[in-house]
Amino acid sequence: MATQQTRSLARFMMAPSVVLLFVWMIVPLAITIWFSFQQYNPLNPIRDGFIGFSNYALFYSNPAFLQSIINTLVLVGSVLLITVIGGIALALLIDQPMWGQGIVRILVISPFFVMPPVAALVWKNMIMHPQYGVFADIARFFGGQPIDWFGQYPLTAIIIIVAWQWLPFATLILLTSLQSLDGEQKEAAEMDGAGFVSRFIYLTLPHMSRAITVVILIQTIFLLSVYAEILVTTNGGPGYASTNLPFLVYQKALLEFKIGQASAGGVIAVILANIVAFFAMRAVGKNLDK
Repeated sequence: MATQQTRSLARFMMAPSVVLLFVWMIVPLAITIWFSFQQYNPLNPIRDGFIGFSNYALFYSNPAFLQSIINTLVLVGSVLLITVIGGIALALLIDQPMWGQGIVRILVISPFFVMPPVAALVWKNMIMHPQYGVFADIARFFGGQPIDWFGQYPLTAIIIIVAWQWLPFATLILLTSLQSLDGEQKEAAEMDGAGFVSRFIYLTLPHMSRAITVVILIQTIFLLSVYAEILVTTNGGPGYASTNLPFLVYQKALLEFKIGQASAGGVIAVILANIVAFFAMRAVGKNLDK
C-alpha cells in the first residue's frame, strides 16, 4: 500500500501537469465568456464595449437558434442509435470465425482513421452526388430517380456520413467487450438449450452494457461538436435545415464577424454539452456500479 509520503510525492509530481491542463482549459473559456459580454467586431473595433447580456438575447432570438438546437440533438441521437445498433451487429459478425478475419477487422475499423473533411468530400462527390454518385447509379440501375441528398435530405445525409465515421469506433469497443465474455458461460447456455436470440438477450447484451454506455458517453461528447462535415457538404443549408449549434457559432464568428454573439453561442454550447455529459455520466456511473 502507498504511504502518505509516496502519495504526497505523487501529488507534487502531478501538480505541474494538472495546473497546465487547468490553465489550458480555463483561459480560453474565460476569454470566451468575456467576449460574450462585449460588442466586438474586428471590422469595426471602435464600437467595442460592455453590453451585458445583449449578445445572449440576440443569439437566442436568431431564427436559426432553435432549429440548430433541434438539429444538434437529432444528429447526436440518430448517430448514437445507428452506431450502437450497427456496432453490436458488426461486433457479433466479426467475432465469428471466418477466413481473413484480420483483414475484415482492419477494413471495418479503417473509416475511423479518415479525416472528417476528406470523408465528407468522398461522400459528397463520389457516393451521394445526384448525377455521378454511387447511390445515383444504383437508383438508375433499378429504374428509379437519383436523390439529391444534400438538397432534399441534408440532415439525413450528414447523419449517414458521421455515423459511417463513428461506426468503427463503436464496433471496436463493443468487439473488445464481446471477446471478454467467458466462453464457459456461452457453453453452459448452449447446453441448457438456449438459442442464439436467448443467449444474446440474457447473456451477451447484459455483458456488453458497460461498453455500450461508454460508447454513448464518448461519442456524445464529440458529436456535440460536429462541424467539418456540414461545412464541406451543405454549408448549413438549404436554409437552416442542416445547421447545428457549432456551425451557427462559426457563421456568427467568421462569416458575420459578430464575435460577441459567437462567444455567447459558444458559452451556450458549453452549457448544453455539460448538461448532456452530466446525464450521460450519471447513466454510465449507475451502469458501472452494477
